[in-house]
This record gives sequence, C-alpha cells and structure tokens, in this order.
Amino acid sequence: MNLRVRTKEFSLSIIDLIDQTPSSIAGKAIAHQLIRCSTSVGANYWAVSRARSDKEFIAKMNIVLEEADEVCFWLELIRAKNWIPEKIVDNNLKEANEFTAIFVSSLKTMNAKLKNNSKL
Repeated sequence: MNLRVRTKEFSLSIIDLIDQTPSSIAGKAIAHQLIRCSTSVGANYWAVSRARSDKEFIAKMNIVLEEADEVCFWLELIRAKNWIPEKIVDNNLKEANEFTAIFVSSLKTMNAKLKNNSKL
C-alpha cells in the first residue's frame, strides 16, 4: 500500500479510536490533540508528495515526522490510562512508529543527497 493511502487509513483508524475516548476534560483534551496530529500526518505527507524542491521536501517531511512522533506520545498516554483496549492502541502505535521510521529514513536519504549535490 502506498504511503498516501496508508496515512489516510491511519487517520481514519485514529478517528475510530478517538470515538472511544472518555468524555472527561482530560479525555477530550487528549482526543483533540490526537486527532489534530494524526490527521496532520496524512495531510502533510500528501503535501510532501507535491514538494517542488529537495529543500521543500525536507521541510515538509520534518513536519510529518514531528506529527507522527506526537501521535506516539498521545497514544502512550491513552494506553497508560487504559481508556481503550490495548490491542487497538497498540495497532495504531505500531503504525505510528513505523511511519516515524520511514520518515526518518526518507529524511536521511534526502539530506545525504543534498550534501552530495553541494560537493559537486
């Protein structure tokens, strides 16, 4: 599955997860943060695919990486609070961690490319 589809599916999965968070003040606050950063992963990744230069790609990909990492944080809090069945949280956390690894790798590759091009 390509990353555009995968990030969209991830956003949809998080939306379903958020529907299960408690309606307490803390639950609402964390749900708000999680929906923001999880959907931002997909939206900003889609923008990465339209980058007009390597530098723009790096700038946008850094945003995607930051948002994916933030998703991990909020999911860890939800898991620690036992608000949602562990399997559901863990599946989404696994996907967020995989995204983080993919985006780090992409950034390393692009930064190396820029570094090599600057030596020419």
